[in-house]
Amino acid sequence: MSFTSRWVEPPADATELAGGLPAGFRAAGVACGLKPSGGLDLGLLVSSAPETVSAARFTRSGVLAAPVVLTQERCRLDGIRAVVANAGNANAATGRRGLEDAARVQGAAAMASGVSEDRVAVASTGVIGVPLDTDKVIRGISDARRELDGDGDGPFGDAIRTTDKFAKCASLELVLPSGTVRLSAQAKGAGMISPAFATMLCFVQTDAALEPETADLLLGVCVKRSFDRISVDGQLSTNDTAILMASGASGVEVAPESEDELRFGEALDALLRRLALLIVRDGEGAKRVGRVVVRGGDGEAVARAARAVAGSPLVKAALHGGDPNWGRIAQAVGGALHDSAPLALDIAIEGVQVCSGGAAVPHDPAALAAAVAGSEVEYAVGLPGEGAEDEVFFSDLSHEYVTINAEYTT
Repeated sequence: MSFTSRWVEPPADATELAGGLPAGFRAAGVACGLKPSGGLDLGLLVSSAPETVSAARFTRSGVLAAPVVLTQERCRLDGIRAVVANAGNANAATGRRGLEDAARVQGAAAMASGVSEDRVAVASTGVIGVPLDTDKVIRGISDARRELDGDGDGPFGDAIRTTDKFAKCASLELVLPSGTVRLSAQAKGAGMISPAFATMLCFVQTDAALEPETADLLLGVCVKRSFDRISVDGQLSTNDTAILMASGASGVEVAPESEDELRFGEALDALLRRLALLIVRDGEGAKRVGRVVVRGGDGEAVARAARAVAGSPLVKAALHGGDPNWGRIAQAVGGALHDSAPLALDIAIEGVQVCSGGAAVPHDPAALAAAVAGSEVEYAVGLPGEGAEDEVFFSDLSHEYVTINAEYTT
């Protein structure tokens, strides 16, 4: 899908590629029969480099899916060389059997990839509470092994989709002071998305050589600025997983605290923010994307206010209808900061000031109506004080969202 947004700066010294994986990686996507609707539903991603370095982040939900538990407990999170991911079944809330099924999948993927089990991450997405048909998955892994290819990122990205209308893949070639490297990423997500990780999966590959500490630092920082800053429906998933893998096959070393690290981090940040915004754009039934930016002197209050606006059904419904009802924003902030009354609140929509110091200000209604008619709408909220800032990207709330989720398992 073509992508442009004023909220994502193109990375410096980077060229967007049509697709393909960085050196050292192969991937495949196949149909194994998990999705009732048919189509690709099993992805396998493998690094051929024995010294591959990785980093990972997972959902903060109190209910963890079996693949998340297994990957956290049984994998070398700094040395993952293969990922097996399925759609159509989350393998969550499936008890002991779920853990055993995830272990069977991990073992099969290890054999297919030619790596030890502790270097194979397992990920799943789909319906919660239904046992995983591991026989289908294992047959799918065998099929995927035969399809592994350096241009397999497209099928892999398709295979991890659930309610996603389109695959979310991106590839970049990045010129660093020490040489040229490539980055690619595949993500999925459209519903059950909340700014505490988003139901999303994301897998990032690079042929740069990274230290484990560098990979972990960069992924953590970039996730906080991307997947931790999006909301479709304010619901926290049981399965969220983000993994960065670095093969080192380019021979270009990204040293800690170097210009290489700075530029690589900027490119990774832009890549993940792009994918995060694509998730919001693909929010189930979404028509528009909003960005709320809150500034003030109290960092906790700023964060609470931003999330309250992004998660408000009233704000999201107004966004969907192109309704410039800024009172929805005021009530959301007030509900989040009820212990701060009376609150001297400032609000602007697409640069049109509508509230100052907690009171309405004169503005041009026609200009305001025109401002919210586009596909992207920005809301700026000012709280007392200065020094803190937070942002959340969010989708609108549509009739289609209700229809999709009312009929999700039927």
